Amino acid sequence: MLSNKIIKWYQDNKRELPWRQTKEPYFVWLSEIIMQQTRIEQGSPYYLAFTEKFPSVFDLSSATESEVLRTWQGLGYYSRARNLHTTAKHICHELNGVFPKNYNALLKLKGVGPYTAAAIASISYGESKAVVDGNVYRVLSRLYEIKTPTNSSKGIKEFATIAQELISTEKPGDYNQGIMEIGATLCTPKRPKCDSCPISFFCKAFENKNQLKFPVKLKKSKVRHRFFNYLVIKCDSKYFIEKRIKKDIWIGLNEFLLIESVKAYISVDEFSETIPIWVSRASIIGDPIRKIQVLSHQIINATFWPIEITNFSNIPKEKFFNSVQLEELPKHRLIEKYLLENIQ
Repeated sequence: MLSNKIIKWYQDNKRELPWRQTKEPYFVWLSEIIMQQTRIEQGSPYYLAFTEKFPSVFDLSSATESEVLRTWQGLGYYSRARNLHTTAKHICHELNGVFPKNYNALLKLKGVGPYTAAAIASISYGESKAVVDGNVYRVLSRLYEIKTPTNSSKGIKEFATIAQELISTEKPGDYNQGIMEIGATLCTPKRPKCDSCPISFFCKAFENKNQLKFPVKLKKSKVRHRFFNYLVIKCDSKYFIEKRIKKDIWIGLNEFLLIESVKAYISVDEFSETIPIWVSRASIIGDPIRKIQVLSHQIINATFWPIEITNFSNIPKEKFFNSVQLEELPKHRLIEKYLLENIQ
């Protein structure tokens, strides 16, 4: 039986990852949130950092948002960190610190979708709910040569149905982790290791030698370009930085004074009319530094303009920080990288 082969292979070949040492729902939940859209080698240090700093859901609940975001810094998709914190507080304050014990109840938690709910339910509670992530899409599409796009509404339903039909009722946690492990280590996008795959005998794509044609995906929507002008304002060895209040992926993180524009500027003069009055006395102290950050649906074209003000009169002093203080503030990757490269 296909599911038994997946389970047996997983038990014999699984990678030793820190979150696989326990079935405690807090740690399973934490690992699943951290590892969303994240490579194992990138996410593992964050998992260890979170479990060390917040060893229980109560510790995470009692932390400040700033502490959570600072620990998450550099991992991206910051809404995950905010949802993590919100859910921890909900579990502690509303559920007496006890995680919901089934798939449907887990789905009610903020930031927990069908995949994460299925992972926790199957691994922690032995509930037969199938996970479907990018690895599972790839394995199933090749097994059955499914041409329905994985990122279409029809495809999402079709793959969920097939996955649920295949899952083991005896060891659903091992089955779910096994099929994802096969996708991650053997049934890879470009160079699948079919000769080592425990289920290649069942695979139609392997039989027909067209593995690379699957999975099928709809073309992504057009990527949006955005242009950020960051004023790196220095005064007496301190730098202006403020918390982002705009409701987007970086809300709650700290950044330099931002002026967004419709194009890239060559000089500050081109957008001087939009600069706050208190910055008008500033002088440029260096050439602009340009950075690009590619996100899932947008590309950030950032220009950092080094500026200096000679005195603190009539400026928001409370928003100026020295380099040591800047290090402690949660920041998104663009700001963090600039600070590491340009401000000691």
